[in-house]
Amino acid sequence: MKQSLWLPTHSEFSAPTLQESINCDICIIGGGISGIYTAYSLAKEGLQVVLIEAMPQFSQGTTGYSTGKLTVQHNVIYSKLNEEDGKIYYEANKQAIEQAVSESSTSFTRATSYVYTATPQGKEQLLNEAESYKKIGIPFVATKDIELSVPVELALGIKNEGQINPVEFTNTYVHLARKHGAQLYLNTRVTKLEMSKNCLHTSNDHTVHYKKLILCTHYPIESIRQLYSMKLQIKRSYLTATKYSQLLEGQYLSVDAQSRTIRTALIDNQPYFIYGGQSHTAGSTSDTDPFYDTLQHELTTDFELPPYEYGWSAQDIMTADQIPYIGQLSPSDDSLYIATGFNKWGLSSSLVAGTLLTDLIKRIANPAAALFSPDRSNFGKTFYFMLQTGGMIGKELVKGYIDRPDAPKCTHLGCKTRWNVADDTWDCPCHGSRYNAKGEVIEGPAVYPLKMKKSGNS
Repeated sequence: MKQSLWLPTHSEFSAPTLQESINCDICIIGGGISGIYTAYSLAKEGLQVVLIEAMPQFSQGTTGYSTGKLTVQHNVIYSKLNEEDGKIYYEANKQAIEQAVSESSTSFTRATSYVYTATPQGKEQLLNEAESYKKIGIPFVATKDIELSVPVELALGIKNEGQINPVEFTNTYVHLARKHGAQLYLNTRVTKLEMSKNCLHTSNDHTVHYKKLILCTHYPIESIRQLYSMKLQIKRSYLTATKYSQLLEGQYLSVDAQSRTIRTALIDNQPYFIYGGQSHTAGSTSDTDPFYDTLQHELTTDFELPPYEYGWSAQDIMTADQIPYIGQLSPSDDSLYIATGFNKWGLSSSLVAGTLLTDLIKRIANPAAALFSPDRSNFGKTFYFMLQTGGMIGKELVKGYIDRPDAPKCTHLGCKTRWNVADDTWDCPCHGSRYNAKGEVIEGPAVYPLKMKKSGNS
């Protein structure tokens, strides 16, 4: 399996496996930045918090495979929102980022965040985005001159945005959450939820009884409830990192059809050039090497840099309207909350989630609650999105049994997995579960390992 730049750079620390049945005020499932920051935010308010993570370390899921950009500039989101919603979205992200950084600036540096284009069509998009910036009150710069040697028709920059090492940043909040009394458990996989009893079961036959449960699991374990399995799509995109001679002043995202993301990072006093792009539906292809090959070709030809030393892929949950689902899952049940659908901007969205969920649970009015609500009304887009996603799932469920009869069956809903040659993983094309070569779960919503009686890479 290829390796993320962030994962070898942090010192691992231990946390216990849950060894007994317990009770708590708040139980959080998921040990990435979303779950950890939410645990810290709630524990700081004096609530009894338990966090459960299935992996042997924190941040080894989506967080450890991100770009490390911490910014309010989420592609061209603002021109797709009305002015009121745009202001709410901007303020929610800005305030959450600045609050988190004020509490711990570990691994955080400032950078100007740019979206740019090399095409007339993209320029029109950015001109519309700039108009939205003006209406909302987002300070920005517009230029054709950037520090990269790439064609640019127009670039929009927002100054004083952030870059982090996402693993180190999250680990800081692991320590702070513990300091405020949160109980954090690793190697503890949730296998069953009993919603009527406010209880969950773990793979080692222990239970956690809670007053409120928060799912920070990227793809929610309760995905079937309220058709969330039809409201979310899973995308994979690719990142590479190679040694570089300097650190860039900015971080960049192309809005063109062949979108690319660029930033630099300092690891052990060595600058690295991070370059990514190439996106597809998770689990839809068995040969992902060409995605890495394309990025490597561009690194060596367009930027005259050495081949990448690190290559990794990121999994992203996409919503129909590009706004995350953060809040109470059902209006009739105030014991269950969710944070998912971060649309490739999981770091800042995770901080928004921690802030918003804390306010909701403490019954503090938050102006962003309605915008991010999982129950928000968006029937037209969502219904169309459900038809697309549902059709894809049905097709893959049937197709897998015909094309890959010997491939292991995903333990989530029974789709046939597909062997990923580049990453050495079994990937499910229906809901994005991933397993290592031994069949062990490395990414949900699956909770049980594959049955490896039948094998055959296909």
